Amino acid sequence: MAEQPRAKPPLCLYRTGLHACPYLPDKRASNLLIDPTAPMSPQLYEQLLALGFRRSGAHVYRPACPTCQLCIPARISVRDFRPRRSQRRAWRNAYGRLRWIERAGAFDPQHYALYRRYQTARHPGGVMESGDAEDYLGFLTASWSQTCFFELREHQRLVAVAVSDLTEAALSSVYTFFDPRDQDLSPGVVCILWQIREALARGKSWVYLGFWVPGCRKMAYKSDYRPLEILDGGGWRQLDEHSLGDLAWRRGRPAQP
Repeated sequence: MAEQPRAKPPLCLYRTGLHACPYLPDKRASNLLIDPTAPMSPQLYEQLLALGFRRSGAHVYRPACPTCQLCIPARISVRDFRPRRSQRRAWRNAYGRLRWIERAGAFDPQHYALYRRYQTARHPGGVMESGDAEDYLGFLTASWSQTCFFELREHQRLVAVAVSDLTEAALSSVYTFFDPRDQDLSPGVVCILWQIREALARGKSWVYLGFWVPGCRKMAYKSDYRPLEILDGGGWRQLDEHSLGDLAWRRGRPAQP
């Protein structure tokens, strides 16, 4: 009799302690964390992305806060995406002026210098501003992940870097940083539009944007990319004007176990 394949052991989840919420100042946050010692791969990570997880460095997690469910996993269906007028304008402004270069997910001194300038301008006094080069690479990469650093350059000058994980069906946006002097180029918008275009060219279905947080100004931009899909209740569904109004109840509702 042929030997039956062994069942894979279940993944263990750990709940972190409470800490200050990075998005809503009046909230305390907690995460569900995949066992850091569990073997991870791009294939498994893709399954976890579809369940609402994302990664920070090698740690794969999703929010599980005691009194709030406002961190909502979000992704863009690249085949259905239709840019808004302001997004088309930003793309036209960048087209022909800027060029993209794909780099491996490795340390680059020029990237790191830009990252430090970005953190100083956007998040002064924050944890990531005070981190060193090892912290930087540990935050953006993982040994098991296929990570790309997409450079946006004007001639030889580095304007922005979009860090993305590639899976079979998706491109997951990890982090984007850019030169604070280039606001006129809308580098944040252009980086997302590029990732959508790149995902479509590679035959991917989605661009994962991490968590959309209603009520958080710095996360509000994600709802500008339509149709946006959110993971709500039993599955993924498109965010529309009706569902925007229905999400207010989440702010005071305990997380599901």
